Amino acid sequence: MFKKLFSKVTSSSTSFSDIARNESSNEKHTDDGQPKKHANTRRRPKKTKPAAPAWDVSQFVVPEVKGKTRFHDLGLEAPLMHAIADLGFEYCSPIQAQSLPNTLNGHDMLGKAQTGTGKTAAFLTAIIDDLLKNPLEGERYAGEARALIIAPTRELVVQIAEDAKLLVKHTDLTVHTLVGGMDYTKQQQGVRNKFVDILVATPGRLLDFASNKDVHLDQVEILVLDEADRMLDMGFIPQVRRIVRLTPRCENRQTLFFSATFTDDVMRLAEQWTQNPCSVEIEPESVATDTVEQHVYLVAASEKYKLLTNLARQPDVESLIVFGNRRDECRRLHEQLVKHGFSAGLLSGEVAQNKRIKTLDGFKSGKIKILVATDVAGRGIHINNISHVVNFSLPEEPEDYVHRIGRTGRAGKKGVSISFACEDDAFLLPELEKLLGQKLECEQPPESLLP
Repeated sequence: MFKKLFSKVTSSSTSFSDIARNESSNEKHTDDGQPKKHANTRRRPKKTKPAAPAWDVSQFVVPEVKGKTRFHDLGLEAPLMHAIADLGFEYCSPIQAQSLPNTLNGHDMLGKAQTGTGKTAAFLTAIIDDLLKNPLEGERYAGEARALIIAPTRELVVQIAEDAKLLVKHTDLTVHTLVGGMDYTKQQQGVRNKFVDILVATPGRLLDFASNKDVHLDQVEILVLDEADRMLDMGFIPQVRRIVRLTPRCENRQTLFFSATFTDDVMRLAEQWTQNPCSVEIEPESVATDTVEQHVYLVAASEKYKLLTNLARQPDVESLIVFGNRRDECRRLHEQLVKHGFSAGLLSGEVAQNKRIKTLDGFKSGKIKILVATDVAGRGIHINNISHVVNFSLPEEPEDYVHRIGRTGRAGKKGVSISFACEDDAFLLPELEKLLGQKLECEQPPESLLP
């Protein structure tokens, strides 16, 4: 979960009674009933500091360590530092140390980083500190977002929002999510009844809300595009283009653009949506191999399932994620595991969102020991205590291997990754090794796991 991460402060002077939304209209109106017009610029009111909170950074003493950046060193607002102290995080991860000095000063950024590097905390810290340093004064509207984070999957959106809530807990900042597969009316009520400081959304559902004028993006101050390469692969870019056009021009907003890979197509998008960005690159091998013990077992396709069940019964396997390449493969595997008495859950695009959330909660609590997932669904899993990951089938895209095994070995803990290589997919190994920059030694499974 968020434990790689590490909020407000005062609310704006406006109460909800000041929200000037005409209940029978989706337009913004002034007192005389005319549509309210805003200049297409970032709103930056007077730099009025909020009253000092009771908590003081002196209560969170962190010694200086050569080569490490303390959060103390970044000049963060006290409520944000308070949340970081509560989480017990003292030093920045590499991507945080490299990006925050730039993003905290308002610069756009291109970040090449996998999940598990602390990138979520990097952009959330920049967002929250900016919103706290620049509280809005005067008129505000329901549904009008200050910071917008777009991510490709429902699971990732939910996880980012959970992380954000941990960081804003000492503030009055609000965090809202918009995802498909959940009740539209309930989400609509959420953005109507509270101000929208941080909005985290998938492209399709966000576009629905924007088209219906339930949210307004013309005053977005900070835009984050997370996992841009995955959004490109999933065909979301036309929707994202429409969304970006609803926000202020790039010179009037701050844009943070993250991608695990930067192909020519991804770079073209980054060039269109950012202005003079700084670049931060965290190589995947530094993420994938440091804390994960990797094994590749040579097996026949017919032996895979029995090998998996024998592995799941080992006493050192506390929690296990099993990755497959296709929805139907994952569905059949999950059905077999349940049939044979295992506490197993399924995460894939064909599972309803409320069921997926319930499954993730069960996995986090330990009620579910085995989680079967597709690559897209698996990207949203951020849980620190996963002991093992199994690649039931080798991924067809090498980058997916890094994402898969990155589900274990998190927050400085050790993890184990086991890949089943058979006659159908062993040919994929050289590309994985090329990406990792190391040889993956193939071995026979231990006798204790053999059928």
